[in-house]
Amino acid sequence: MTSLARLALAALSLAAPVLAAEYDYKLVATKKTSTAEKELNEAARAGYQFQYVMGGVTAIGGSEVVCVLMKESSKAAKPQYEYRLLATNRTSTMEKEMQAAGREGYRYRGQTVFESAFGGKEVVVIMERDAESKTQYSYRLQATSKTSTMQKELLPLGREGFRIVGLSVATTAFGGAELVAVVEKEQ
Repeated sequence: MTSLARLALAALSLAAPVLAAEYDYKLVATKKTSTAEKELNEAARAGYQFQYVMGGVTAIGGSEVVCVLMKESSKAAKPQYEYRLLATNRTSTMEKEMQAAGREGYRYRGQTVFESAFGGKEVVVIMERDAESKTQYSYRLQATSKTSTMQKELLPLGREGFRIVGLSVATTAFGGAELVAVVEKEQ
């Protein structure tokens, strides 16, 4: 055996076996956005991180916002994230609320539309803040009823350094059928 082959064999024998990661999941499902925010933050304190959101009618719960959180099973529960849920049926209000949250270090993570008991059809946006980050974010929402104009509206934002992070097509109380793009830029 050549010295190079012996060296390669020695390196292989010293390498630790690679184990696949295992994950724990937590599901949050509720009719109220305030309850969802509270439960997301409780899960975050236990080391979970938000992954996905969807709003709709579930078999038993009715109209709900459903969130899935995840953490690696082998990692110690270390609270690292905080969550804020924004809910409104006006695009302009959502943009203002996202801008305020972005200045506090919250970053867009997901959005959905669901029908709440009090607000009717609302857009729900989930914002996440990493406790270790000091980055601030700026947001713009582009809403149109014509898909043909969305590209035209996004191009100047891209030139300003905004990147698209979210897109939804939904019917809201004030905007009717709208295509809404969420764009983000680090400050």
